[in-house]
Amino acid sequence: MKYNTPVLVIGGTGFVGSYLLRYLVKTGYTDVRAIKRAGSNMDLVREVAEAVQWMDGDVLDPYSLQDAMTGVEQVYHCAAVVSYLPQDRKRVLAVNVEGTANVVNEALACGVQKLIFAGSTAAIGRPKEGFKADESTKWEYSKQMSNYALSKHLAELEVWRGAAEGLNVAVVNPAVILGAGRWNDGPLKIFPLVWRNFPICPPGRNGFVDVRDVARFMIRLMESDISGERFVLSSENLDFQHLMGLIAGALSRRPPSHKAAAWTLQAARYLDAVRSLLSGRTREITREAVYHSSLEIEYDNRKSREALDWSYIPVADTVAEAGKLFVEAAGEGFAAKVFAL
Repeated sequence: MKYNTPVLVIGGTGFVGSYLLRYLVKTGYTDVRAIKRAGSNMDLVREVAEAVQWMDGDVLDPYSLQDAMTGVEQVYHCAAVVSYLPQDRKRVLAVNVEGTANVVNEALACGVQKLIFAGSTAAIGRPKEGFKADESTKWEYSKQMSNYALSKHLAELEVWRGAAEGLNVAVVNPAVILGAGRWNDGPLKIFPLVWRNFPICPPGRNGFVDVRDVARFMIRLMESDISGERFVLSSENLDFQHLMGLIAGALSRRPPSHKAAAWTLQAARYLDAVRSLLSGRTREITREAVYHSSLEIEYDNRKSREALDWSYIPVADTVAEAGKLFVEAAGEGFAAKVFAL
């Protein structure tokens, strides 16, 4: 293992990318580079900012990607837009699909030795009733599908297109990622929701995984000889009611007392639309979000566990640690926090 190998992280100021950077630096990598946009929020990477070579760039700017990848041997691609808002459709598809195509093209042109792509279980198909989804579950389009899910499927196709053209690639498909970070971004929004004693929980069931497991698995995968494979990353499958109960316990709050019925979620969506129209605030409860949180789906993590002899952090442990940091953050204006590594 060569710790002086030139490594590039795309999306290094985001949730998963920030943990990747911190683990790479902690592990001993000495030539770590990362792309950031002008004005990128650096709050998640302050402790390693001086140890990383930052390069201004954007996945929608192939020339900046070419500059960043010149001389690089390993690339982690974590940059993505996660949004279920209808007005963000063009941006989601542009960054996630076109951006990934640009990354793949420049990796091929620059002779990158290996690319690890952070995908999503949103790109994994829905299993037949009574079965768990795994890496081989066929993906099928549906009208209820979110733009985000479509974008992650199309983005992964770009990665496999790169593999067909000779690029050494591997893909991870994380389930819902939990941890400590920016509390108003992505899945972490569930912490302030429970903090406000929200009485209703979604009716769905999903897989959940610690952000540290995602970052560490990606590094182990990069360091391995594994190529041309995808891996579902999921610690456990839980009902949202169970998850929110764990969070409530960690935050000393009341757990949700009601599991929402389909009509309740639809009513909440229409009320949220009216509130948004009257106040000008961004909608929080969209059709896509309602559909996603109502899914009853489980994921099989055997391939990931067996390939790298992997043991996942239990969700209860993740929630307990994140809960302590959230309570600290609540006294500091809900500032972003990160797990100590």
